[in-house]
Order: sequence, then C-alpha cells, then structure tokens
Amino acid sequence: MTQARILATLAIGAMLGATAAHAADPAAGKQQFEATCSACHGANGISVTPIYPNVAGQKDQYLVAQLKAFRDGSRPNAIMGPMAKGLSDTDITNIAAYVSTLKP
Repeated sequence: MTQARILATLAIGAMLGATAAHAADPAAGKQQFEATCSACHGANGISVTPIYPNVAGQKDQYLVAQLKAFRDGSRPNAIMGPMAKGLSDTDITNIAAYVSTLKP
C-alpha cells in the first residue's frame, strides 16, 4: 500500500470519526474496552507487554481511523484484524471516546 493511500484512508477515517464522535458514549466505550481491549492494552490503556502499544490518551479520531482500518483490512494485522472485525461503528466511536480520556 502506498503512503498516499494510507494517508487518504486515515483522512477519510478521521472525517467519519469526527462526525460520529459527537454522539460517542465514553461509559459504553469503557465497558467495551474492558471486555475486549484491556487484556492486551492494559486496564488503563497502558500495556504491560512491550509488543502491545499503549493507547491511553490517543486522539479519538486517530483511534477511530485505526480501528476501522483494522476492521476493513486496509491496515492488516493478525491480532487486531480479528479483534476489530466484530466492532460496529458505534463500538469503535465509544471505545475511542473512552480511550482518549485516559492519562498516557
């Protein structure tokens, strides 16, 4: 995938995320994060294992774009692809809203 295509994908995802972020429910995102994401990314978004990134404090639009890219396969990853496949747009928006409030 070319750098231009990656940047275009991220830009589109960010625009979509900006629209959806207004209706985000961080409380629902917290529940989803705890059930789906915290095993690898840590209870507070700080991973205890070096192979998994810290996500705490990332910008919500960035997180939305990345999760959607994992889900649709434009950002292939053997671990995150299957994890994101089951997430709806609402789940992604809520998780991003919650994670963005965590202290890095």
